[in-house]
Amino acid sequence: MTVARFIDGDPGGILLICDHASNAVPPGIDLGVAPALLDKHIGVDIGAAPLTEALAATLGAPAVLATVSRLVIDLHRQPDHPGLIPTVSDGHAIPGNDGIDRFERIAHLYAPYHRALEAMIRSMRPTLLVSIHSFTPQLETADGPIRPWEIGILSNRDRRAADLALPLLAARGLVVGDNEPYSGKVLNATLNRHGEARGIASIAIEIRNDLIGDATGVDRWNDILAPILVEIRNRLAPKGVLAT
Repeated sequence: MTVARFIDGDPGGILLICDHASNAVPPGIDLGVAPALLDKHIGVDIGAAPLTEALAATLGAPAVLATVSRLVIDLHRQPDHPGLIPTVSDGHAIPGNDGIDRFERIAHLYAPYHRALEAMIRSMRPTLLVSIHSFTPQLETADGPIRPWEIGILSNRDRRAADLALPLLAARGLVVGDNEPYSGKVLNATLNRHGEARGIASIAIEIRNDLIGDATGVDRWNDILAPILVEIRNRLAPKGVLAT
């Protein structure tokens, strides 16, 4: 199974990444769950893939989208993270992941995905990495609170892009979370590895999934985010190098 699909675009600018773009389960893997569970937020970031595709088309930017469900292996976790291959996710048991060969799944799915992403970054040398995710308005377990944010900007130590994005989004009248609904200092694996480790500015964008669950919502957020990402990229770019 191919672990990633690619959208071509102009090098040297913005690279879009969507780690949780797919709810697909590779042949030979049985998670032991009802198919409908794969359509929930635990199986896929609802709306994230269509938004990534829309932004890539509007910006002329390349993109990397994963082709495997996060219930098979979460590509946005460190290899030693306990949730890398979940046996329970938001209260739902994933019995097919009990006792599996963790190293085999890493070797066949996780490692090739991150190698492909690394190769694309080396070839295009982007100014800005943008990881697109979505979050559920409320977790199903532990009486989780209603999450009020429309969009969250996640970052770890490198705040260059986040500090530019937050006021630009707030100026649109949006309810914006700074490292909400969870902190990028805790969950930022892909950008820690491919952004911060290489000195490339990066942000993870989390949009509440009820806002991008259909084409109308995707179009709205594409219209909001595309010019903001160009503005961030331009402010980060070396002098004399500006995107349009």
